[in-house]
Amino acid sequence: MASENRNINYLNKDFNQFRTSLFDYAQTYFPTSYTDFSPSSPGTMFIEMAAYVGDVMSFYLDNQIQENFIQYVRQQNNIYALAYMLGYKPKVTSVSTTNIEIYQKVPAVGNQPDFTYALNIAENLSIQSPTNIASKFLIQDPVDFSFSSSLDPTDITVFDNNYYLLKKTRKAISAEIKTTTFTFTNPQRFQTVEINDSNIIGILDITDSDGNKWYEVPYLAQEMVFDTIKNTNINNPTFSSDNGDTPYLLQLKKVQRRFTTRILNPTVLQIQFGAGTNTQNNDEEITPNPENVGLGLPYKQSKLTTAYSPTNFLFTDTYGIAPYNTILTVRYLTGGGLQSNVTAGTLTVINNPSLIQFQNAGLDATLANAVFNSVAVLNPFSSDGGGAGDSDDDIRMKAMSTFTTQQRTVTLDDYMVRAMSLPSDYGNIAKVYVESEKLSNLLPGETPSILNLYVLSYDVSKKLRTASSALKQNLSTYLSQYKMMNDSIKIKDAFIINIGVDFEIVVLPNYNNNLVVSNCITKLKDYFNIDNWQINEPILLRDLYIMLDNVDGVQNVKTVNITNKYGSLLGYSNYSYDIPGAIINNVIYPSLDPMVFEVKYPDNDIKGRVVPF
Repeated sequence: MASENRNINYLNKDFNQFRTSLFDYAQTYFPTSYTDFSPSSPGTMFIEMAAYVGDVMSFYLDNQIQENFIQYVRQQNNIYALAYMLGYKPKVTSVSTTNIEIYQKVPAVGNQPDFTYALNIAENLSIQSPTNIASKFLIQDPVDFSFSSSLDPTDITVFDNNYYLLKKTRKAISAEIKTTTFTFTNPQRFQTVEINDSNIIGILDITDSDGNKWYEVPYLAQEMVFDTIKNTNINNPTFSSDNGDTPYLLQLKKVQRRFTTRILNPTVLQIQFGAGTNTQNNDEEITPNPENVGLGLPYKQSKLTTAYSPTNFLFTDTYGIAPYNTILTVRYLTGGGLQSNVTAGTLTVINNPSLIQFQNAGLDATLANAVFNSVAVLNPFSSDGGGAGDSDDDIRMKAMSTFTTQQRTVTLDDYMVRAMSLPSDYGNIAKVYVESEKLSNLLPGETPSILNLYVLSYDVSKKLRTASSALKQNLSTYLSQYKMMNDSIKIKDAFIINIGVDFEIVVLPNYNNNLVVSNCITKLKDYFNIDNWQINEPILLRDLYIMLDNVDGVQNVKTVNITNKYGSLLGYSNYSYDIPGAIINNVIYPSLDPMVFEVKYPDNDIKGRVVPF
C-alpha cells in the first residue's frame, strides 16, 4: 500500500457528490489499474453502491443530530422527550372554562336566613347540558354556603316570604373523571404504566388498595408536597381565630408514595413511580449522611474522604417507593377541545347529587327536603378556551421559554407573582410589594440578600386590612418551595392610607348639574377602585383633572383636593398622612415605608359640587 498522503474530500453529503468524488479518486490514484468508467462497467456499479451507502449514512447522521435539538426535531416522540428535558409539560388538549352560579334556598328565621340549613358540596361536582351529554363540566373546588369572604362571597337575596336564596360562584372546566386500575406484584425500580385515551388533561388522584394516597410531583426527587388542613382550634389553636380570611392552613409534608407523569404522544400518558421498596425503614430521613455514604460500593464506610460518585444515592427511597403487592386506582381527567365551548344558560344538570350534603344533623325533614331539592346550577356566560392541545411548534417555543425560567423566583417581580399565586383557600393576598432590605437597616453580619415582602389582604367587604398571622404563615410555607436558597424573606404589613376626594367643576349651560356631578363621581369611583391600585403607587393629580374634564357636560375643573381620612372609631385606618407635604409637581407621592392609598367608602368619601365660572 502506498505511503503517500491521499487528498480526501470530507465535505460530501449526497449521492452525486460521493459518486463524483469516488470517480476522481480512482482516476487520480489508480490511473492504470482501472480505466473503464462506463455506466455498464462493474467498477462503476461498485462505486455507485459505495456512494449510495455514503448517502444513506450521511442522511441518518444528519437526522440523528437534528433530533437532538428541539428547534429542528421532526419526530413527535422526540419533541415530547426534549420538552420534558427542558422542563415543559406539553398539553394534548385545552379545556373550556366558565363561571357556574350555584343556588340553594334556606328557611327564613325572622329577618335572617337560617344557616343551619346551609349545604356543603364536595369537590368534583359534575354538571352538563340536558341536550349535550357529551360535554361535561367539573367544579373542582368545594362549596360551603355557610362561609363568606371577599374572594368567596355568599350572595343573599329574598326568595319569598319563607325562604332566602343563597348563591355561590365557582369556576368549572370541561372535564370528565375516568377511572382505571393497575395491579402490581413484585416491586420494580422506576416502574411505568400507561393510560391510553384521547384528550387526556391529567391525573386527578391515585390511591392503592390499602387506602394510601399517592402524590404527583414534577420529578421523583421532590419529596416535599403541599398539604392542607382545616383551620380549626383542634388543628392549630394559634391561628384558629384567623379562619375568617384563612379557612385552610398550608403545610409541607414529606411523602414516600409519589409519582410523575409524562405525555408520550397525544393519546398516551405515562405514569412513573419511584425506586425504593422499603416502607418501614424509610431512608429518606437519613440520606445522605456519614452512616450510609458508600453503601453498595466496594469500599469501607470509614473511607469518607474517598470521592464517591453522587449516583450512589440514585437507588434509595429518596426517589420514592415503588408500588408492589397492591392495586392502584387511578382517576384521571379527559375533555376539552373545540366541542367543549358551550353557550350561556345550558349547564343546568347535576350528575352526582350525592356530593351535596347538609352540615348539621337533626333538621326538620320537610324543610331539609325542600332545601335539598332547591339546589340549582347555571352558567350565566358561554364557556370559552376549549381547543386543540399544543402543536409541535407550540411545544418548541414553550419548552425553550420554560427552560429559561424554571418556575423559580429570581427577580422581585417573580416574588410578587408567586405570592399572588397563593391559592385562595389559604388566604386572600390583595396587594404585594417586594423590596430589598435597606443597607441602613442591616444588622452586623446580615447580607443584602434579605427581601422585605409587604402584603395586605381583604376583609369580607373587600376593604384592605392587614394580613392575619395564619395567612403570613401560609405564604411563608408556600414561598419556601420556590425561593432561591440564599434569599431570606421577611413578610411585613404595608400601611393603609385612607383618602377622600373633593372636587369643584363648572358645568356647561343646558346640562343638568346633578347628573354631571354624578357622572364625575362614577368616573372617580372607577379610577380609585382598589383593584387598580398597588402598594407605593402615587396619585397623579393631572390625570384626575384630565379625566374629569373629559366628562360630558364639564366646562372646567376648578379644584381636586385629596384629603386624609383616619381614625378607627370612624372606620378608617389609624395611620394619618401629610398629603399636602407629599405633593411635588402635582403628584402625591407615597411614604418611604410601603403604603397604599385607598378610598374606603367611595359613596361618602368622593364629593363634588358645581361652582360658577
